[in-house]
Amino acid sequence: MVAEQEINRMRWAARRGMLELDLVLEPFVQARYADLNDVDRERFQQLMLCEDQDLFAWFLQRQKPEDPEHAAIVQQILNFAHTPPEYR
Repeated sequence: MVAEQEINRMRWAARRGMLELDLVLEPFVQARYADLNDVDRERFQQLMLCEDQDLFAWFLQRQKPEDPEHAAIVQQILNFAHTPPEYR
């Protein structure tokens, strides 16, 4: 089980101050972070260390992350973002 403190930390990290990123990251943390396995939680934490410009390009699918670890979690977040709310 994921500690509430860790989830809160990731909620805070997901608040990037760029509306486009906030609209993708915050709902993902709220709905899915606690259910991620250890590897994917680590991937998400590392992703939060990336620059906003890179995240923006990745989530708008203008570029793909070179790092396969980043690419894996970005794809999960994109899949989540493209899933209608009633199926999340």
